[in-house]
Amino acid sequence: MRRCCKSGYACLLLLFLGACAPISQDLGNTTDVSACAGEVIQPPAGLVEVMDTQLRQAAEGEPGKGKLCKAKIFLVQMPVAVYRIWDSAWPDRARGNWWTLNYPAGSRDSYRQAEAICPEWSGLDRLIVCTVKVGTRVAIGPAQSADCANGLSYAPTAENQVYIPNDSRNQQIFVENCSSGTPWPDADP
Repeated sequence: MRRCCKSGYACLLLLFLGACAPISQDLGNTTDVSACAGEVIQPPAGLVEVMDTQLRQAAEGEPGKGKLCKAKIFLVQMPVAVYRIWDSAWPDRARGNWWTLNYPAGSRDSYRQAEAICPEWSGLDRLIVCTVKVGTRVAIGPAQSADCANGLSYAPTAENQVYIPNDSRNQQIFVENCSSGTPWPDADP
């Protein structure tokens, strides 16, 4: 049997140095961010970046599963307007989790592609506008890829989405001053 170290001191030194070596893996990061198509945008006034690993993990998704490709967490210090396209067949989902900071434009198909939203997830026929309540934590980041039914798929996009941890079943809603919901788009081109 061959010995690695010629003296006990050398072995002890190697063991000590190995234990002090930096660990480069971020155990809190659950996604492959190298596959993301964009970066987290500079947030609007009223949002301040904070740490919240649990919220980030809820917002980020694996490739093909939708959600965010990567995210930063922000604390809302001033009301911020958010926009949501939802499916009127599911009225309880009007105040769901996925929102944008920009007024949605274009056709239903172009919006689906830009936001990586599978047809089976939403009919995308109603628009609601709300403000996020002060004190709420939200996740913002570019969209992850989505593999849909019938072989349809969407690549990750640079479009940033806002994840708000709304849970209507438990009366935990973090948006307020909402519009009544209008048909969207006005006319599909």
